[in-house]
Amino acid sequence: MLNEIVKEFENKNIVILGFGKEGKSTYQFIRKYLKDIHLTIKDKNEDITKDPLIQNDPNLTILTGATYLDNLEQYDLIMKTPGISFKDIDTTLIRNKISSELEILLKYYKKNIIGITGTKGKSTTSSLIYEVLKKNKKKCFLLGNIGIPIFDFIEQIEPDTLLVVEMSSHQLEFVTYSPHIAIMTNLYEDHLDHTNSVNDYYQAKLNIARFQDNNDFLIYYKGCSTLDKLVPKLNISSNILPVDFNDPSNYSYCDNKNIYIHHKRIYDVDSKRNLIGNHNLINIMLTLTLSHLLSLDNTKTCDAINHFKPLEHRLEKVGTFHHITYYNDAIATIPDATINGIEALGNVNTLIFGGLDRGINYKAFIKYLNQAKLENLICMPTTGHKIANELIKIHTNKNIYLVDTLEEAVQKAKLVTKPHTICLMSPAAASYEYFKNFEEKGNAFKKLVKEIE
Repeated sequence: MLNEIVKEFENKNIVILGFGKEGKSTYQFIRKYLKDIHLTIKDKNEDITKDPLIQNDPNLTILTGATYLDNLEQYDLIMKTPGISFKDIDTTLIRNKISSELEILLKYYKKNIIGITGTKGKSTTSSLIYEVLKKNKKKCFLLGNIGIPIFDFIEQIEPDTLLVVEMSSHQLEFVTYSPHIAIMTNLYEDHLDHTNSVNDYYQAKLNIARFQDNNDFLIYYKGCSTLDKLVPKLNISSNILPVDFNDPSNYSYCDNKNIYIHHKRIYDVDSKRNLIGNHNLINIMLTLTLSHLLSLDNTKTCDAINHFKPLEHRLEKVGTFHHITYYNDAIATIPDATINGIEALGNVNTLIFGGLDRGINYKAFIKYLNQAKLENLICMPTTGHKIANELIKIHTNKNIYLVDTLEEAVQKAKLVTKPHTICLMSPAAASYEYFKNFEEKGNAFKKLVKEIE
């Protein structure tokens, strides 16, 4: 199989578009097998020219700057990395030239792949499935959007290797293959800075199942109204396995006491576990359904679920300081995720939120905040300030505090949060207006909290 993948690059004029983690992985793979082929790397960031990895390569052209997306039609193969947006680009002439590490993996290893996507929950579900497979002694790799480039492990794939691949909308946008098993956690409005419309974003996500056949499987959360509406419109022939709450007609369902598959009880919701909240019960249902589909040992699967620790920046308990417990939920970059966090924790007195305005509709979120049991809303730029103004207009009874920095937010939280309650930092917006990403924001929050005197 590896030989066939190498042939994908032979005798072609290739451009690697974007030179971050995946771009470097692609470059190293090609160079390992095709040392003398000419390559082009394009990236907006001019600093990539200083990268030691690409120094002294005589068969390399590097093009950077604001016009890096020009003249793509001159290449035979465009290896596009996820961070590159074609939002304002007419792809008509280059559509059949666009490929990626995910596209190539799907083409040659479809039967090995368990693909997971969704607006929220995909990293937790992917990691949870990976731990379940390991507990059941399966040879497996966790790859993709979780932060592990596919080509870093492609040489180690054997016929029986299971590949748990987290797939973002950016990765799925141009694929023409789907995995053998596709899992969809949910679909909410997001990434409007990357796509031309909400529907474009949804359709990119649905590519995870669009090209499946009757030998394949789609597991999805039917309780998500968007998925419930769009999945039937795919008109795919694959085996569709919906999961939901309180509806025994689904393949798997939860009655808030137990989770069932085909009316057989397979998991006690009251089990001692680290994944709290209904949104995590959905992730657990999806994982149990996969486990059943693969005929794994249910006892081992449940044990792996119950011992699984939440990923960093996802309702992560930072600690208790001056009788206030602080939680970091920096991954919550849309309103629905923030609401899920508030509901899961239950004793939230102060919410720190706000970030980059990407054009998301916040009307329902404003209504929720006004009616929630929260007392203190600490609002950061830009969306936090806009939402604060809307709440003030409707004469909310919440305590509204406008701050400009995360440091100010943490200091204010220390002053206003009631003892023996929770302060939750959950942005409901993207973090990269003032931070590189949600991880950087989450780490900054944890550092500030731990420095409270």
